[in-house]
Amino acid sequence: MKTMIGVIALACGPLAFAGNNGGYPSEKVVSFVVQQLDATTLPSELRPKHEKGKRTLGDYGYVTRNVEETLAAVDSAQGSSQFTLRILERTESGIYVCANGHAPNASDANFQRVLVLKHKDANGLLKSRESGKEFDGCPAIGGLQNDAETSSY
Repeated sequence: MKTMIGVIALACGPLAFAGNNGGYPSEKVVSFVVQQLDATTLPSELRPKHEKGKRTLGDYGYVTRNVEETLAAVDSAQGSSQFTLRILERTESGIYVCANGHAPNASDANFQRVLVLKHKDANGLLKSRESGKEFDGCPAIGGLQNDAETSSY
């Protein structure tokens, strides 16, 4: 019986910690995002050209400037691209950010989307994907989603 209780306690232990905002920090969230973001999962308008062995913004030579409590401006080392990440909400299921930038590949159009950032474990990189959740301060601008002819639906 004692062995069974021990096994149950070990099995349920990770669940007790899972409610702790999924391992996302409560302070300096934007710095955490910039350091842990997997740049290869950004939307194509903001994503750097793939290079073997590189994953984070730092690996690609991006630098942050004007880091505030909820906002960071990110520039490429060559100055060819820049965008901002603004923290919108931090929940147990992920961190919602507003990614806003200039998309040089899309006829120099502006780009803005709500992204949700998640990681599989506390030591993993944050993977981004476009969110269906809407925020008043971050309406979708630019990109292929505005063109009904290119939609897959």
